[in-house]
Amino acid sequence: MSEVVTKAKAARETTAALNKLTEDQKNEALLLVADALLTSQDRLLAANEEDIVRGRAQGTSESLLDRLKLTPERLRGIAQGVREVVALPDPVGETLQTFERPNGLSIEQRRVPLGVIGMIYEARPNVTVDAASLCLKTGNAVVLRGGSAALSSNRVIVEVMRGALSRSAIPAEALQLIEDSDRKSVDEMLKLNGLLDVIIPRGGASLIQNVVQNATVPVIETGAGICHTFADASADYAMAEAIALNAKVQRPSVCNSMETLLLHEAFAADHLSALADKFREAGVQLRGCGASRQLAPWIGEATDADYATEYNDYILNVKVVKDVDEALAHIRRFGTQHSECIVTEDAKNAERFLQEVDAAAVYHNASTRFTDGFEFGFGAEIGISTQKLHARGPMGLPALTSTKYRIVGTGQIRT
Repeated sequence: MSEVVTKAKAARETTAALNKLTEDQKNEALLLVADALLTSQDRLLAANEEDIVRGRAQGTSESLLDRLKLTPERLRGIAQGVREVVALPDPVGETLQTFERPNGLSIEQRRVPLGVIGMIYEARPNVTVDAASLCLKTGNAVVLRGGSAALSSNRVIVEVMRGALSRSAIPAEALQLIEDSDRKSVDEMLKLNGLLDVIIPRGGASLIQNVVQNATVPVIETGAGICHTFADASADYAMAEAIALNAKVQRPSVCNSMETLLLHEAFAADHLSALADKFREAGVQLRGCGASRQLAPWIGEATDADYATEYNDYILNVKVVKDVDEALAHIRRFGTQHSECIVTEDAKNAERFLQEVDAAAVYHNASTRFTDGFEFGFGAEIGISTQKLHARGPMGLPALTSTKYRIVGTGQIRT
């Protein structure tokens, strides 16, 4: 029996026990996990350094190494994320609706765990903790399959977490890590109907599409983030500059960072040169359309392939548009339904943008970097869904539940 099947079966066997747990029992377990992550800091940082050294030797880009790297500060943030989850209400058992039928049947709809969640993701070890804590809080077992770039980090993180769970009411076997880095282990997970109830992929476009196209297990799709910021004609320059720089530079390696800056032609005529200089000072390589290159000649040329690329790096496309209609058309063509922003003082244009853009998160006068479970008050997130079924946007605790109907009768039979 393969590692994947063995661990998925072990996770499945814990579901009955998980269903019996109280909110207090789950919270007590997660607090033990948060404490263990901090007391095991030296072990975790040493394991992470192995991944960093290996990645640098293999030529991994600095932006991707940044996503992989753990620091004492980031570990404190990860542990705090677990505590944020503890502080949130447990959705399991919540009554969504009750009603009575004319025949006297009393029907109640309640939230229940999904069961066993398979999580396939790339080189961000914080996702290991986020995914596990959210799944366990909602009474789900979880089978994690992280990227090979973070294998040393993930192995020790899971060892630490399972050690904490062993001192709690949550079975340690409810948390599993697939250590086989061969892609065949992913392919095997995609077909584990009956053992896995749902798969959530989190990573680049190629990983997500492989899962979506080949899984027979149901999938909650998280999407690539080709995010746009549109500075309208009436945009306040200082605000637009701050939002655009934050959306690209604050952490370019994440999915909610901006990849294309759209500028109304009137705004561009007045401000593109100065704004381009700000990006250049921040180390960002700009690629633009013909109109933008006339206003800032040092900008490189952007192609349709560039507009369709999620860089996750210090590279930014710039495009000058005539009006809101052209901005909306560009987003419809190249956006990935993740996060989109308009900077404007025109209330009518803002409302059009908020209403017409088809994305999980749409912003007026705020950076796309806020599309995040923690920033939305959900605690840690398991991913950002760009699909429209079951869950959309940052997925917190309710997204990891299903429902069941409880029907109470007095002997009714159907005629």
